[in-house]
Amino acid sequence: MRLTSWLLSVACFQAVFASSGDRLPEFNSCVSSCTSIGCPEPFAVSLRLTRWTCLDDCRYVCMHQITDMDLRKGGHMQQFFGKWPFWRILGMQEPASVIFSLFNFWAHVNGARRMQRMLPDLHPMKNYYLTWAFVSMNAWFWSAVFHTRDNPTTEKLDYFSAALAILYALYCAIIRLYHLYAPGQNQHSPAQQLKSKNTARTALSIFCILLYLAHVSYLSLLPRFDYAYNIIFNLVVGLLHNIFWLLYALPSSLSILRRFSSQPKSYRPPFAIKAAYCVVVTMVASSLELFDFPPWGSVFDAHSLWHLATAPLAVYWYGFLLEDSLDPSWREHRL
Repeated sequence: MRLTSWLLSVACFQAVFASSGDRLPEFNSCVSSCTSIGCPEPFAVSLRLTRWTCLDDCRYVCMHQITDMDLRKGGHMQQFFGKWPFWRILGMQEPASVIFSLFNFWAHVNGARRMQRMLPDLHPMKNYYLTWAFVSMNAWFWSAVFHTRDNPTTEKLDYFSAALAILYALYCAIIRLYHLYAPGQNQHSPAQQLKSKNTARTALSIFCILLYLAHVSYLSLLPRFDYAYNIIFNLVVGLLHNIFWLLYALPSSLSILRRFSSQPKSYRPPFAIKAAYCVVVTMVASSLELFDFPPWGSVFDAHSLWHLATAPLAVYWYGFLLEDSLDPSWREHRL
């Protein structure tokens, strides 16, 4: 389940301000000397494709020279420009995070295929879930791009795509749990009730669109990216999403939501607990983000391992959504 992962990812990314490493006089002297000499031409194809400049390459070389010297002297690994000194591979700044982001991308591709294949076309939640899958693919694609080359443009694309996926997940949860989806062909609801649901769905859609546009506009128009606000926005939206699904998973005796419109509140299918499992396990996996450590072998850090953990969780979440969507209680929609 990508949601909680994104909200902690966004919360824990460090702003690219000066770090202890890039403040060192020896680092800046190294970079100055390197750029004055010039870089070997032409760059390797992988570096040209990922748009490395001579200054970028000098910073990379000097960063590892300083790190190697510190470690030989018994010192500790320092961060440079808000990041650990990773070994680049094929032009990728953080190769493990790139690869594991693509694992997550593939998990959503497979999830979309399963939804397309297993859900009837008339299922009222099918288009919502497929849209969420594509929004998630987009977010993981830009996550891979951002970890390949970190710059202000790729950073914003990653953050904005993640925020969209989080907000759309909340939107889907509200549509599903409050039964705001379009009624089935053989569902004869009072006209007033149908009108009320349509109005609520339209109002929710407009509110989410305006909220997202305001979020992106605020962060885009500021002279400096407001990381604190971005953290709060994603935390609030993500926590609301998780709370809704935890309410879905409550025992029958504590049911607050009517899980299926054709069933009483007390109806609780056996798979309902999986929603709580996924939320809790994802939160535990995301704790990796809170215990940052220098990368093993200058490749695998806490953030990349957390990306690795979220891919199987996404597979599990799609399995739960499919079980929920194929419950016999949907029969009233003539699927």
